[in-house]
Amino acid sequence: MSASETNVLELVAESAEADPVEALRDALSALLDGMIAAGRGPHHLLEMSWASEQPAAFHLSRHEIELAYREVLIGFRPPIRLLPKDGPGLTVRARLAEPGPLPDVEVDGYGLRELARQYSPRLQANMTALFRQWSRDGAAFRAGHAGLDLAYGPGRFETLDLYRPAGVQRAPIFIFIHGGYWQASDKIQHAQFAQGLLDAGFAVAQPNYGLAPDTPLEASIAQTVTSLNLLVREADALGLDPTQLHLCGHSAGGHLAAMALCDPAAPPIASALLLSGLYDLKPLGHLPIGRLLGLDDVERAVRLSPLGRPRPTGTRIAFAVGEGESEAFKRQSAMQAASWHAPEPLICAGHHFSMLDGLNGGALLDLALQTAKS
Repeated sequence: MSASETNVLELVAESAEADPVEALRDALSALLDGMIAAGRGPHHLLEMSWASEQPAAFHLSRHEIELAYREVLIGFRPPIRLLPKDGPGLTVRARLAEPGPLPDVEVDGYGLRELARQYSPRLQANMTALFRQWSRDGAAFRAGHAGLDLAYGPGRFETLDLYRPAGVQRAPIFIFIHGGYWQASDKIQHAQFAQGLLDAGFAVAQPNYGLAPDTPLEASIAQTVTSLNLLVREADALGLDPTQLHLCGHSAGGHLAAMALCDPAAPPIASALLLSGLYDLKPLGHLPIGRLLGLDDVERAVRLSPLGRPRPTGTRIAFAVGEGESEAFKRQSAMQAASWHAPEPLICAGHHFSMLDGLNGGALLDLALQTAKS
């Protein structure tokens, strides 16, 4: 890597992987490591080029390529050129702006550098390895289960997967909304977390939603509500019990689930399990990721925050966070639980991502079943 222009950094990363998705994951992960070492981040990207023998294989209109990109760099996307080259592998070149000085401000007792660390759960895991494993596990689960891929709207992300328990005529419905800072991941990478609820006799629905910043958070909330209404409206045809709707969301999905609980257009929801969610969005407005999402508009951040909204009536609500979470994430759940007069959040095994393993057995599954069946 070298400085090609004054105050502009050029980084080069390569992968020898033959599969385009794996090659992109590898190259972008190496690129991100280089950014961090240089004191820069995805928000400093000015432009990129991707060179390969088959440039079309890396076109971002391909769903799996877009997801692989978002796994590493989330919603930050500069202009990208696809270029041909001789020889195998992928070469990524990126130009990055010089970082400016950080304002000397404190937010919730944190300077901006520490605030960014507190709200960066990706520091808790090797994200390339994690998404690879989740993709493998999700594919294996889907191959072994006869799920339905249903459309709840016209958009390409407006689909949900539905898994039904064997031998149950009108199954209660457990809806799981995935996380990814509203900008990354997919239902297919979370299918494996349905097993525990299926074994307990629940049908499990996993909706996708449009990803930010292309899709505003307001639209993702509305899509979540629409997916719930589809399950209720089509319950008889799908063999479901519409009076037993149980909502769960993780991370950004926890935020979407909490906002759906507050939406008058949502159907009655019997219980909700909110996992390490984001409920006060104002702190994010001080960070690059929040500015990308438009949360530096304080009025909008307040409007999109569950914190401060009245407790939803008629819904049993429980919260959980991972033992290895940052203090900011733990505080978010504690504040929302207190605001909605819910029990203190369960501190369960694992960090922000591995806590989801608990849905297939242990204290977290017990909490889900207890909250649903109380």
